[in-house]
Amino acid sequence: MKAWARGLALLVITALTATGCGKSGSEDGGTKTVHIFQFKVEISEAMSRLKVQYEKEHPGVKLDIQTVGGGSDYGASLRAKFSSGKEPDIFNIGGYRELDMWQDYLEDLSGEPWVKNVKPIAKEPMTKNGHLYGQPMNLEGYGFIYNKDLFKKAGINQIPVTLTELEEAAKKLKAAGIVPFANGYQESFVLGNHNINLAFAYQKDPGAFIQGLNSGSQKFSGNEIVKEWSDLFDLTLKYGNDNPLTTDYNTQVTMVASGKAAMMQQGNWTQGQIDGINPKLNLGILPMPINNDPGNDKLFVGVPNNWVVNKNSPVKKEAKEFLNWLVTSETGKSYITKEFKFIPAFDSIKGREEDLGPLGMEVLKYTDAGKALTWNWFRFPNGMSPEFASSMQAYIGGKINKEEMYEQFQRNWDNLSAQ
Repeated sequence: MKAWARGLALLVITALTATGCGKSGSEDGGTKTVHIFQFKVEISEAMSRLKVQYEKEHPGVKLDIQTVGGGSDYGASLRAKFSSGKEPDIFNIGGYRELDMWQDYLEDLSGEPWVKNVKPIAKEPMTKNGHLYGQPMNLEGYGFIYNKDLFKKAGINQIPVTLTELEEAAKKLKAAGIVPFANGYQESFVLGNHNINLAFAYQKDPGAFIQGLNSGSQKFSGNEIVKEWSDLFDLTLKYGNDNPLTTDYNTQVTMVASGKAAMMQQGNWTQGQIDGINPKLNLGILPMPINNDPGNDKLFVGVPNNWVVNKNSPVKKEAKEFLNWLVTSETGKSYITKEFKFIPAFDSIKGREEDLGPLGMEVLKYTDAGKALTWNWFRFPNGMSPEFASSMQAYIGGKINKEEMYEQFQRNWDNLSAQ
């Protein structure tokens, strides 16, 4: 990553020299164009409609929106843009590690009028030395999505918030002939991002734990929270579906949506797919408890991506005006919740169940109640998430034991953090 950053800086300097300051925005006959490079394919059509509305309200400004995502590598495409000197004026990055990587190209947005309304949990990933460098795109949250009607059928009348209560619920479901957990453990992100995140998010200070892993003062083996996380992992395997290693995301979601399983580790982003199968399903989201502390009643909430402004852009003013309009105007706020179906990351934008769905509203409720734990995979060494997933899959398949899994975690972390 460091080597790439140095190479990027050299390429950008060369490109700037060759293209006359390498202007990323453009002006034509008094019209200013703001080039936006974004990755979320789900909102590309809505962004096209938003563009028309914005240009109507802002004569003299044009939005050039390019979407790269889905099966394409957005990160590689973004680096190529910068390397060629065709930097966008607004683009997307994650927080923590990506903030460090792109720091030299980011405009400080701390003074923007919308900052005071950002939910605290959404600020942290893009804050450095007290300065905010990104506008959160939205919030997403995950836990155990569960079928309330199947819980009722099995005689479960209280939401399980401890590990013991969760196992009791799983036993009741199994006794009623219902598969307790649909485990989509073929998917790397389910394991290497979301599941392993519990071993970090439940730490007293996740950031300090990660720094300790980087410095060598912390280890996976012998850490009490890591051990407790693995207890929950074991529980999902004990009461889960057959063949979790060949169960992909679509199969996992379909099992729950069709009533074949009661729970799955997933987030509010599954709402649309579930509704496409059974829009009347009575769903909620449970916490993922790792021990018997009642304080486990929390979901894992984070910002999947952020809007940032290229500090070298000649239309920097117009770029910042667009982002301000997006989260303060009635039109922009309506697009965020109704068109994009986003859980708003701002206290000033209110979500409604008819827009966000019951899962989105549950995540928002937990967040506003201060019952949210962090996403930490953006802090992992580059390439660590698939390594976590690979070791966990080997453990599921019986190829390694638990201590060997921890040893693989440690070895891969040490190797990747040193690069």
